[in-house]
Order: sequence, then C-alpha cells, then structure tokens
Amino acid sequence: MSAVVLALAAGAVIGLALGALGGGGSVLAVPALIYLLGFTPVAATTASLVIVILTSATALSAHARDGHVRWRTGLLFAAAGIGPAMLGGALSARIPAAVLTAAFGVVAGAAALRMLRYRPSAEGVVPARPGRAAAAGAGLGAVTGVLGVGGGFLAVPALVGVLGMRMRKAVGTSLLVITVNSLAALATRVGTVEGLDWAVVGPFVGAAILGAWDGKRLAAKVSGNTLQRIFALVLLTVAAFMLIDAVL
Repeated sequence: MSAVVLALAAGAVIGLALGALGGGGSVLAVPALIYLLGFTPVAATTASLVIVILTSATALSAHARDGHVRWRTGLLFAAAGIGPAMLGGALSARIPAAVLTAAFGVVAGAAALRMLRYRPSAEGVVPARPGRAAAAGAGLGAVTGVLGVGGGFLAVPALVGVLGMRMRKAVGTSLLVITVNSLAALATRVGTVEGLDWAVVGPFVGAAILGAWDGKRLAAKVSGNTLQRIFALVLLTVAAFMLIDAVL
C-alpha cells in the first residue's frame, strides 16, 4: 500500500476523532507517522503539530458557528500553556528517540484509560479554581510541546472538571486550546518543518480536515460515550505497541 493511501486513511481517522470528540485524534498522528509512514520520532512530532493545527482550526470554525466555543475562557486556559509548550518543543529534539517513544506510549495509555473511565456530567458544574486551571493549562502545554499532540484528550476533562464547563462547550473550546498550544510548540520547531515529506503530510492534512467535518456530523448522530470508548480501545492498543517497541 502506498504512503499516500496510508496517509489518507490515517488522516481521515484522526480528523474524525477530533471533529467528534474535540480531541484524542491527534494522539494517533505520531504513531501513524512513525509506524505506517516511516517518520523518525522527532519528525513525526513536528508533522503532527502541523496536522493538529490545521485540523483543529477547521473543526473549531464549525463548533464556533454553533456557538459552542467559550473564547475568553479558552484563551486564558491556553495562555497558561504557551510557555511550557514552547519549552517542551525546544527540548524535544534533545530527547533520545527511544525515550520519546516510551513517553508517548505512557501518555497515550493514560489517555486511553482516562477515556474509558471518564463519565462527563451534563448537569454537574463545579466552580472554576484559577490555580488549578493555570496548572492544568501549563501541563497541557508541556505535553503538547514535547510529544507533538494537541492534548484534547486532557483538555476536555480539564475544562469540564476544573472550569465547570458543559460537555458540548468543552469540546468546542478544547479545539481553541489545542490550536493555540500547537502553534506555540511549532514556533520552536520552524527549522524542522522544511525537512518534512510534504508529499505525505499534505494528503494526511487534507484527509484529516475532511474527517473533522464528518466527525462533527457524526457527533450529532452517535453517542459521544460510544465513540469515546471505541477510540480509547484503539488508543490503548497503540500505546501498548509503542511501549513494547521502545523497550525491545
């Protein structure tokens, strides 16, 4: 199977998850780029940021038109992660490939388990705590910078649990946070962008953008919990594979 066909298939799945769940799809971009398309871990994290930025921005516009983005809250949350995202982006090139792969496997596994256990409440609203919100935003930025993922799988639970946001608005707002953090992380990797294989990254991005629109429509027809559990099981399998690969 050609690299372009694999890129199209992987991009479609990632865009679908981003559009439907407000996050999570990007965490599959790095392993897809490494194991399906032959990218190095460093190149994969850079390419992933490009894919995440363009796809998240597209999905964000769709959610914004429906009034499901809290701009002020999302920008404040993202602001706490800009510094850590840039620092993480600068440090990632100095991390050995095996360590980067193992770290990604751990984060992906933790994200999958959180998705399986997480039960969003449509009614429960908790008061926002500025300190916890800043800490959550900073941690999310660091993960984005080092591993090249948008962090939506962490942003949505944080926006609901820490800032008391309703689930539908948390999904839309998380896309704003993902876009800002990913832009900050990519700013430290400008020199590595030119070396990317755009013949593969381009189709990947195109399929992801189209998938994000389909994901938005799918979210209105299928239970969010069902989509989340299916994706979490796939992600858990990928995480186990990456951890085994890093150790052996």
